[in-house]
Amino acid sequence: MKTTSGPAPFINTLTRRDFLSRTLKAGGALGLAALTQVPPFARRALAEGSIGLNGKKLLFIFLRGANDALNSCIPIEDSAYGSGIRPTIFIPKDLGETYSTANQPCDFPTGLASTFAYSNAINLGNGFNALHPSLKFLAPVYNAGDVVMVHRVGYPRQSRSHFDSQAYWETGIPNSVSRDGIFYRTLIESGLTATNPLAGISIAGALPTLFKGPEAAITNINDPTRYELLGTPTPTGDAKLLNSILAGNNAHFADKRSRGLLQLSYENLVSTLDLFGSINFDETGNNFVDDVATDGGTAQYHLFPTTTAKNGGGTPSTYVVDTRSTGFFTQLKGAALVLNHTDAVIAGVEMGGFDTHNNQGGVTGDHADLQTRIAWSIYALRKYFTNHADKVNWNNLVVVTLTEFGRTTVQNSNNGTDHAEAGLMWVAGGGVKGRGKAGRTSGVIAGTPSDSIPWVTGTGGSMYGVSGRYLSRAVDYRSVLGEIIRDHLGATQGQLDRIIPGYATAGENLLSGGTSSIDSTPIMGEVDVV
Repeated sequence: MKTTSGPAPFINTLTRRDFLSRTLKAGGALGLAALTQVPPFARRALAEGSIGLNGKKLLFIFLRGANDALNSCIPIEDSAYGSGIRPTIFIPKDLGETYSTANQPCDFPTGLASTFAYSNAINLGNGFNALHPSLKFLAPVYNAGDVVMVHRVGYPRQSRSHFDSQAYWETGIPNSVSRDGIFYRTLIESGLTATNPLAGISIAGALPTLFKGPEAAITNINDPTRYELLGTPTPTGDAKLLNSILAGNNAHFADKRSRGLLQLSYENLVSTLDLFGSINFDETGNNFVDDVATDGGTAQYHLFPTTTAKNGGGTPSTYVVDTRSTGFFTQLKGAALVLNHTDAVIAGVEMGGFDTHNNQGGVTGDHADLQTRIAWSIYALRKYFTNHADKVNWNNLVVVTLTEFGRTTVQNSNNGTDHAEAGLMWVAGGGVKGRGKAGRTSGVIAGTPSDSIPWVTGTGGSMYGVSGRYLSRAVDYRSVLGEIIRDHLGATQGQLDRIIPGYATAGENLLSGGTSSIDSTPIMGEVDVV
């Protein structure tokens, strides 16, 4: 802040960022020099693959609490689905629709009294499935062939503990005590963590296990507008903290394990502050709007509804997401901006609230609200990275959702659903092989009777395939992530075998499919999503 009454105090003329940048960068060079003894896996990575070199990036959204897959991509033509098993949460057919006709585009209801006034299952056009009406904004992305829904996803010996199952999804090693994250190992294999201060980032309350590991510190922040080294600053407190940090960084210590990592972390911190300083994360910078009248009307809606005024047309009847979602979209916008304006390769956010044991809701309600966020996120990211691309465009981005398990086929006595087995993954991007691409007439994989492992209908079918009450798996989530890491991000098969150890175990059949040697369940292997 400028003054006109005399020289400004030192703390104002030399900002904290400038002070750190001018002093720690000198020490950072020592940190880079200390990393000349690069660990074997990092040396190996430098000669393999193209992660971070091919222009491809990844954005993940973790749906915490376990999304109800059967309420997202609905098996509307399965005779077992309906009010008999889900009396208060099932989604009825539109009697004017023929859901059994295949190879048609997905419906996109417009001309309604309000955005989500359609109260029936949206005809997906593949002859078997439907969308929950809260997911209507997936329809344009689906019809463009830019999203696939991978159904019946799980892993062997499925845990129904949130804590354990989330850990298994995040480490990529089910039924293991490992705590190295799957995306952490991806970045380590790339060699990027030794050279890129912001190879990966999560914008969430805490660093997810996906990014945790012992050899590199991946950035996590809750709010990029408040990225501050020293917390709540005061002039005297800043000086003391800065002096302490600088003294510690310049002290001479014996060469010990992880010394290079600590030195590099200082440099990465300063560099990240500088990178963030070049991006407008403030609300004034949130001026990204759709390029068409979004919902069949006349308005071009904001892509990131971070305030009520920017939610659809700004009135309740035009809202595109529930009013409790502004914080999530602030974080999603931050992740998108970082991927688009830096050399970060992987970014992620999370969305909670999916543990819907009580009063889950049907056409409307808590789960419907959560699903509006999923659909609008994918819709908005497609428009943002198409119309505002800088360092990555929609064709070079993959968006993937993760969630720890599915939910029970039959609703419980509290009008909700309990922990179950197989669930659903959304995979989106311009390079994704959805409907109309690679000979596909449907954007649903493993969700229909015509799949290589067919969806079996009826009360003895797939929805009751485990313990007579859980949806059985046909796809291992590691096969989906593995294909993305190799064929999109650019890992070699050798790198992938190290990132996801199950690929190196023949009996797991993650690559080509077969019967799992762990629990004797047939799985499809990789499903050709990218």
